Amino acid sequence: MLLLLFAILFCKVSAQEGQIQIETQNTALILKAGKNGLLYQSYLGTKLKDNSGYNLLSKENTKSFVINDGNPLVNLRHQAYPTFGTDNLFESAIRVTHNDGNPSLELFYISHQTEKIDSNVTETIVNLKDPVYPVEVKLHYKAFYNENVIEQWTEILHHEKKPVMLYDYASSMLHFDADQYWLTQYHGDWAKEARMQESKLTSGTKVIDSKLGVRTDMYQTPVFLLSLNSKADENSGEIIAGTLAWSGNFKFSFELDNKNSLRISSGINPYASEYTLQPGKTFTTPSFIYTFSNKGKGLASRNLHAWARKYGIKDGEKPRLTLLNNWETTFFNFDEKKLTDMFSDSKTLGVDMFLLDDGWFGNKYPRSGDKYGLGDWQATRTKLPNGLGFLMQEAGKTGVKFGIWIEPEMVNPKSELYEKHPDWVLKLPNRPESYYRTQLVLDLCNPQVQDFVFKTVDDIMQTNTGVAFFKWDCNRMMTSAYSTYLKNQQSHLFIEYTNGLYKVLDRIKTKYPNLPMMLCAGGGGRTDYGLLKYFTEFWASDNTDPFNRIFIQWGYSQFFPAFSICNHVTSWGNQSIKFKTDVAMMGKLGFDINIKDLKADELKYCQEAVANYKRLNTVIWHGDMYRLISPYDESRAVLMYVNEIKSKAILFSYTLHPLYDPQYTAVRLQGLDPDKMYKVEEINVMPEAKKSFEQSGDSFTGDYLMNVGLRVSSSKVETSIVLEITEI
Repeated sequence: MLLLLFAILFCKVSAQEGQIQIETQNTALILKAGKNGLLYQSYLGTKLKDNSGYNLLSKENTKSFVINDGNPLVNLRHQAYPTFGTDNLFESAIRVTHNDGNPSLELFYISHQTEKIDSNVTETIVNLKDPVYPVEVKLHYKAFYNENVIEQWTEILHHEKKPVMLYDYASSMLHFDADQYWLTQYHGDWAKEARMQESKLTSGTKVIDSKLGVRTDMYQTPVFLLSLNSKADENSGEIIAGTLAWSGNFKFSFELDNKNSLRISSGINPYASEYTLQPGKTFTTPSFIYTFSNKGKGLASRNLHAWARKYGIKDGEKPRLTLLNNWETTFFNFDEKKLTDMFSDSKTLGVDMFLLDDGWFGNKYPRSGDKYGLGDWQATRTKLPNGLGFLMQEAGKTGVKFGIWIEPEMVNPKSELYEKHPDWVLKLPNRPESYYRTQLVLDLCNPQVQDFVFKTVDDIMQTNTGVAFFKWDCNRMMTSAYSTYLKNQQSHLFIEYTNGLYKVLDRIKTKYPNLPMMLCAGGGGRTDYGLLKYFTEFWASDNTDPFNRIFIQWGYSQFFPAFSICNHVTSWGNQSIKFKTDVAMMGKLGFDINIKDLKADELKYCQEAVANYKRLNTVIWHGDMYRLISPYDESRAVLMYVNEIKSKAILFSYTLHPLYDPQYTAVRLQGLDPDKMYKVEEINVMPEAKKSFEQSGDSFTGDYLMNVGLRVSSSKVETSIVLEITEI
């Protein structure tokens, strides 16, 4: 023990010679160890030129509770990872109880090291230890230089003789000192996902969290924007954009204290999740991913989009598949003839793939509705007598790829799986089973269940040539949850379920590294970077009415790139096929309509729109996004994508529900080169219709387009204009 104390004191003193700098191209996070041994955050914001001024930061940060330890004043209220049980008066990042019953923890700085992973990425690890108990915490900071993104997580381990109980275990704690704070959160429900709501933070604690276990984003999305000092807009203001890479219960806590300092804690929701940590084992929190922008919300989004393309989403720099889904054409009522006819429809439309949705499986309990068959992943013989292999073969003959829907984490009580393995579901002992959508959740804490879910995918992939795409659904949350497998460690359930799901997906990704998969959860019930490293895209909402969908897609665009947000043209809404298609083209385009019901001019329009989308999709998927007019501010929405070399751009203008003769003003474009000349051409025009954009075909300098602008909005209700902007 004396040797440990000596080592801590030695490191504590030597740490004063410098500070820990975690930097990207434009952002700096500065940590500093005080002579009292504790680690502090002294700065998070715009990177200072030539590292000048960082040593003065602590001197200026003297709002309250400071000590002079022979070096610049250090703010004791801004501990980088504050603990519970000693003299901390506010939110703690970690709370434990030792096996002797002591509920306190102190974490002293020991050392840190920084490793350059490649030319763009560095990782800093800060080592902290308790001076009395053998508990260690490692703070990880991964900095993505060009993207201006920081990824932060924590490792907790100990060497006590018996287990230690973890009660709180945040991924990160960030501190801010500003005059005021404006929080934008994203809330909703089924068919109302990702609705933006901005409010000023007041004293006390604001919490955004989930306790649903799975389908965790049903009411709150694990993302936020925080504006400092005043409300930020798209192009001005200081802002933090943050999100958690975790697919279970999450929690963001925003605590504004008596001195107007704000601390943000992020991580797994510790609700009903006390965790027994065994000696020598490591508890690793999920990553909190964030970016700082001093130029508003638009730059923050572009930072996250750039990061996601390279690091956050599976195959983020590879192409995506356009598709035709059968759901709204057939629902559960189909056979081989109907499906193979739709293969031809897919080819006629010009999309890459046909996606077979729910209703293809189950024999003892054929899937004729949502009450039967879930869990029995064999093709229904009465519907598909030749099996999935025949469909794969026929799709190949038609020249389209074949994809399929599964919901492998769930089971209907009316299924062979449930009859064989009733112990594989989450359900309380001595209480009635709790159903939602007539189904139960399988216990992915159980390795046998993990094997079953992996085998579900593997068996399909081993059939004939395998499928080209999976739509992975999850239509209920956890209720009355109890794991027979976990026995007396039920507080581990929410965490171990999520880890079990990741283990399955790791196996799938290892065996089928190039397999595209869509993440779905009764709409947008799962939209997080924890799962997106296994999935190429996500289904944003079951609400595909284009008017509503503009708001949903607008919300998701703050954090996720366009190629990851799946948008389908469907029968929802009474708008024109043009308006529906133009709205869906804002992200990853798909169709879920009966092609045979389209009029001749509608089919021709869709074919031309698909061809335009395929010709221009790299600009949409990989270009910089600029949100020009928000539907929350006006009765229209305008946005554009610009490619990296500023030679091509696509602009989408959507008119919603304006009052009589709105007289919309010109829209100033963004992201172009002021010295280049651009031709502006309206595309996606209905056959035989007159172009709505009167200046179509005209040329302008980038300077003109960005400082004078164009009148790009129709005054008619629920109409749209798409412009292709090309350097000449």
